[in-house]
Amino acid sequence: MKLWIKNPLAVYGAESPATSGILVEDGKIAAILDTPPLSYDDSFDASDLVLLPGLINGHHHFYQTLTRAVPAAGDRGLFPWLEALYPVWANLTPEDVFVSTQLAAAELLLSGCTTAVDHHYLFSEQLDNATEIQIEALSELGLRHILCRGSMSLGASEGGLPPDRVTQSEHDILNHSEQMLERFHDPSPHAMTQIAIAPCSPFSVSKELMRQSAVLAKSYSAGLHTHLAETHDETQFCLDLYGQRPLDYLEELDWLGHSTWLAHGIHFEASELDRLGQSETSVVHCPSSNMILGSGTCLTLDLMNSGVNVGIGVDGSASNDHSNLIQETRQAFLLQRLYYGSDRVKVNHALDWATSDGALSLNRPELGQLKVGYAADLAFFRVSDIQHSGHHDPITTLILSGAHQAFHVMVAGKWCVIQGELANVDAEALKAKHQSAARALLSRL
Repeated sequence: MKLWIKNPLAVYGAESPATSGILVEDGKIAAILDTPPLSYDDSFDASDLVLLPGLINGHHHFYQTLTRAVPAAGDRGLFPWLEALYPVWANLTPEDVFVSTQLAAAELLLSGCTTAVDHHYLFSEQLDNATEIQIEALSELGLRHILCRGSMSLGASEGGLPPDRVTQSEHDILNHSEQMLERFHDPSPHAMTQIAIAPCSPFSVSKELMRQSAVLAKSYSAGLHTHLAETHDETQFCLDLYGQRPLDYLEELDWLGHSTWLAHGIHFEASELDRLGQSETSVVHCPSSNMILGSGTCLTLDLMNSGVNVGIGVDGSASNDHSNLIQETRQAFLLQRLYYGSDRVKVNHALDWATSDGALSLNRPELGQLKVGYAADLAFFRVSDIQHSGHHDPITTLILSGAHQAFHVMVAGKWCVIQGELANVDAEALKAKHQSAARALLSRL
């Protein structure tokens, strides 16, 4: 079926003007049009809508939607924040993972996100199959996803940060990780499901697990993901335990490369930026989380000047505390303007981090742009809400005036959001179930 998306009010990320619209067929962009197509099966009127490539969320923790605004974790930096929440997260059940995954995916879709990374690293005796649960939960929503099989093996008794009861043996971690790659990872372009290998951080796993994870990911053409250079505490931890800065630690373990993307990437030295660029390692900027935890500011323009692809991530909904990617794009724009100055950071920077650059940071070049043969992952926004009244540029107002929600969202040529409503899930029922699970989780302490 050929769908003509006709006469959009404005288009961002297209290789040509697209004044007449875009032709979608078989889940891909078949044509960028400056005149109406000669033939099509159906049409969609986008004359009052701004069309963007679907937004790319490069880092998240879906399960944390259950622990938003927990008072015990408020007003803390990363390490004490984690210490406050680990006892809560240790009680996650399979049902909690299912409902939190669906809630986070729904929230992302409603914000215009079409591809999302989730980094789930909480496994325990009662929860050893979280990745399988997430696969099932996401099948209903239609969100393109990269699920990072996270891990923690270095518990408090061995000098790590997490409690022992949310760590696993390295044998079990590697065995389950390989099972997930074998069963679910699709390394081909346009894949709806991919698996990445993602030890949580330098302070929660051993060097040997990091090294073996890199070998495993490479053997399946899968990505590698972890938190790195997020706080000064992390840097000091690496220096104290390993006698190395975090990037030296990663490089020794053969982690740098085009298949690796790092969450946060704040505290790098100038020479380290060049090493990241030369190795084609990417960084995902998480502005709201970094601001809430007081972690610091990612040096986006310096990273880009060193050849590093930069994406955007909403990060966990316990440190953000939302999963709204269009709002996070505005947050990235504002924070980076504050750091670099208004003459250096443009609206296009933020939109590219959320689309084309974000796709490249995940090694998914077929996403994030409106080009023939690319994925028909599309986000449509209205600029008729009250905060946009009086605007003089429909694309710029999305960021400057602030869009809150997409009006329509398409993933692989299929509608997932229609007129601001989820197409495949009852949002009210999902919210009620999720809120009940959140209350029950805290009651288990």
